[in-house]
Amino acid sequence: MRDSSTNAVPDAVAPDEARTERSKPNRPHKARAETERPQKRRTPMKSDAASPQNGPEIPLDQALDTVILGDSIDIMRRLPPKSVHLIFADPPYNLQLRGELRRPDESKVDAVDPAWDQFSSFAAYDRFTHEWLSAARRVLRDDGALWVIGSYHNIFRVGASLQDLGFWILNDLIWRKSNPMPNFRGKRFTNAHETLIWCAKSEAQARYTFNYEAMKELNEGVQMRSDWLLPICSGGERMKNDSGDKAHPTQKPEALLARVLLTSTEAGEVVLDPFFGSGTTGAVAKRLRRRFIGVEREPAYVEIARRRIAEITPHDDDALAFARSKRRAQRVPFGLLLERGVLKPGDVLESPRGVAKVRVDGSLVADGVSGSIHRVAAHLMKAESYNGWTFWNFQGQPIDLLREKIRAELEKQEHGSEN
Repeated sequence: MRDSSTNAVPDAVAPDEARTERSKPNRPHKARAETERPQKRRTPMKSDAASPQNGPEIPLDQALDTVILGDSIDIMRRLPPKSVHLIFADPPYNLQLRGELRRPDESKVDAVDPAWDQFSSFAAYDRFTHEWLSAARRVLRDDGALWVIGSYHNIFRVGASLQDLGFWILNDLIWRKSNPMPNFRGKRFTNAHETLIWCAKSEAQARYTFNYEAMKELNEGVQMRSDWLLPICSGGERMKNDSGDKAHPTQKPEALLARVLLTSTEAGEVVLDPFFGSGTTGAVAKRLRRRFIGVEREPAYVEIARRRIAEITPHDDDALAFARSKRRAQRVPFGLLLERGVLKPGDVLESPRGVAKVRVDGSLVADGVSGSIHRVAAHLMKAESYNGWTFWNFQGQPIDLLREKIRAELEKQEHGSEN
């Protein structure tokens, strides 16, 4: 992966000062799309068509693994259409705060109060949301996905815009913070969570990336739920500026981004973050060997993100391997074990119910019955059907492990040919 501190894309011209509505710094198995319950259908607005852009198109190879200084909407309009696999967006929250927040000892709370998070009205925020989501939809591949995170101040308005534009919501997820900031005034519940919305590009989208088995393994073998308990960003992970203060008020924890990227991408795929901030998405993407594009309009954040990502070391191949869905894995017929020389005709397979001899055509014979590894296993188990891959062993080793070895070799060859 190219060092993100050397940006091959010229810094974009900052938007006109009069455009105050967009003032925040800009800081993948293929599963079949399912609908658990009907969603209210809205007439999708046209959003994939080319939009006015300020400047020439940015070639994808120049944008990859870089942090681009510029306005997120303008930059996304200049990227090639349908070029990214995943978009993760942490847009301005438009916090409706009134006055300073102070602790009981009268010390000031570091609130999210920069100008980039302030909009003149809900209508202004809705226009901004429609614009950036339209630009994002244009660059998203037809089999891609979008994740957006927000708080109660903005996430419901963002959700409505997503549906208006034709995105199809797959899940809403709760990031439950294990160490949230207390509500010092005692007038509301402690705000202990944020909401993520995970979308396919459209209702008609037949397939999208969902690494179900990997998420299950991460959750100790239990199906992962839609409520994620993770701490807020703190300690050594929290980026600091030259004064030793927090570099960015809404920096997200790397563990949160790792779940998102592991859920929805494969190594080598492209992740776009149009509100890049201090670069958490890029740091995690580089570590997981995904390609990334970061767009950020605040120069100070761009420099922090570039320095941060330059220090990241990508994981090696062994560390990046993860559990995969059986439905998604490349099919390996039993006969391929013979063709690859892992087994040979005449070898004997063992099982708790007896042994079988391998024949030249990949069938087995045992107890006077011949057929596939599944048919002979079912005969010995006196069952209508049985999984032969988990039933038979060769020299004390399950043949399913032999199959996984060949599958890994095939996938490595396939990825090597793509590169």
